[in-house]
Amino acid sequence: MQRGMMYPVFACKKEIIAELERIINKLGFSCDVVLETPPGGFGDFAFPCFSLAPQAKKSPAALAETLAQQFSLSKWVQQVKVKGGYLNFYVNTGLLQQETLQLILKSQEGYGRLSGKKQNVIIEHTSANPNGPLHVGRARNPIIGDTLVRIFRAAGYPAESQFYLDDMGKQVAILAWGVQHLHSKDVPESGSDKPDHKLVGFYQQANKLMNENSEVKCEISVIIKNSEQGKQETLDVIHASYKPVLDGINSSLNRINIHIDSYVPESRFVQDASVEQVISKLKQHRHCAEENGAYFLDLASFGVQGRNTKFFFQRADGTSLYATRDIAYHLWKGTQAKKLINILGEDHKLESQQVAIALQLLGAKTLPHPVFYSFVSLPGGKMSTRRGRVVYLDDLIDECVERAYQEVKKRRGDDLTERQMRQIAEAVGIGSLRYNIIKVQPEKDIVFKWEEALNFEGNAVPFIQYSHARACSILAKTSETKQLSWDAAHLKNTAETQLIKQLSLLPQYIEEAANGCKPHLIPTFLYETASKFNQFYRDCPVLNEPNPEVKNARIALVDATRIVIQNGLDLLGIIAPKEM
Repeated sequence: MQRGMMYPVFACKKEIIAELERIINKLGFSCDVVLETPPGGFGDFAFPCFSLAPQAKKSPAALAETLAQQFSLSKWVQQVKVKGGYLNFYVNTGLLQQETLQLILKSQEGYGRLSGKKQNVIIEHTSANPNGPLHVGRARNPIIGDTLVRIFRAAGYPAESQFYLDDMGKQVAILAWGVQHLHSKDVPESGSDKPDHKLVGFYQQANKLMNENSEVKCEISVIIKNSEQGKQETLDVIHASYKPVLDGINSSLNRINIHIDSYVPESRFVQDASVEQVISKLKQHRHCAEENGAYFLDLASFGVQGRNTKFFFQRADGTSLYATRDIAYHLWKGTQAKKLINILGEDHKLESQQVAIALQLLGAKTLPHPVFYSFVSLPGGKMSTRRGRVVYLDDLIDECVERAYQEVKKRRGDDLTERQMRQIAEAVGIGSLRYNIIKVQPEKDIVFKWEEALNFEGNAVPFIQYSHARACSILAKTSETKQLSWDAAHLKNTAETQLIKQLSLLPQYIEEAANGCKPHLIPTFLYETASKFNQFYRDCPVLNEPNPEVKNARIALVDATRIVIQNGLDLLGIIAPKEM
């Protein structure tokens, strides 16, 4: 967004809020003026008077009448109506249409992006143990994380994605022992050439032997202790063991259009003495206590209950725990950014709370904001990497693409080449996976259903992508759109007006999604946009419109819709195909 430029939707809201604040202050009251979006037919913005009514000693409806009588209409606000305890505002539709279309067609891929901000953001996501492939259950983590990175960047923040690399501790120690002591004939065939799939068998077999053989358990314990003491020789062995797994994980992420900016190894904070400093400071705190040589924080006074009140940060043998190293990591992150966001499974809520309390006790100025998610499930129950009962993300990706291919072949098999069908299937299949996961609020459970993910009619990515392809098809049959002379005043049909108003809201959705860490708002916007575009297409002929002025304006509207859908899909890391 260019400096000094304001989107119409923000200009409208700014004008309404300023006028309401003037009136409220004049009446001798005070409140935060927050506008809502009313249901269809009740205007474009609404101000609820319920919280202010007690100050005014009036009913919400009577207060709304008072405010309406004193509200001055302006450039953007054409009409004010009272409905119950709400003050409803109707914008200048003609001005909104003209300025919105001009801005979209001028800005192109920049439309929706907000002005730059100086507040750096670090979004930590994925951070999976590098001991095997990513599985379906935690597929939400990288998809939510990557989508939030894209949203924050669109909202003007310098945002960085980080993968906190667990390169020490039990899980990677088991893998390292397995790689060192087992042969490929000792582990079951993975059926895949990907290194993460091949090496997970070494981890699973080593884990089994550890539970059965005390000698193996002892050898793995030595690796764990040496790694947690930061011994470079042991860490080098561990790094060499998990690197092929991490390469495989990255290959899976790249296929679904996810790229990590930086990898931060856990061992870094042991070797630079950051963890030692954390332990030293926590030991001096009045909430610290000792038990059989181990140290913990008593968190009872912080609302933590039961056996979880004891938060151990140093073992009796002097080594740190994962959470201790996590504290050091977050203290470091706080020096790199002003806003820290962690994407975490719901099973990490307690540890996240414990780490946050410890950070407060240490005087951290920047505390992490956790985004918790529930797990994705498929028929078959829970999944475990240790026991081999798992559906991997790679399997889900392949299945999504193959099912999308079958749909494309059924619909377009007679007029597309095999290569074209495969390209479309890749875009639709991967798009379906990302969209179907991100459209649900993170804290809600997801059961991945194929009939929903690949729906060409409902709230699914094929419907959105098809709308974009339809817009591209219309534009391909017209003359050069950039040379068209058009006037939004010719767009008078209700379907046209509703579509333009919808397009104007993209900047607002981006702002709200970033401020609330709510990536699911973008799929909501896209579905509404595609729905309104299809209604416009049904009610308003474009290529067959006899009036050239109306036709040109409608072509401009189709082009603007194409731009907005493409920009919205890009926020989700999804390709906007030109044909379906």
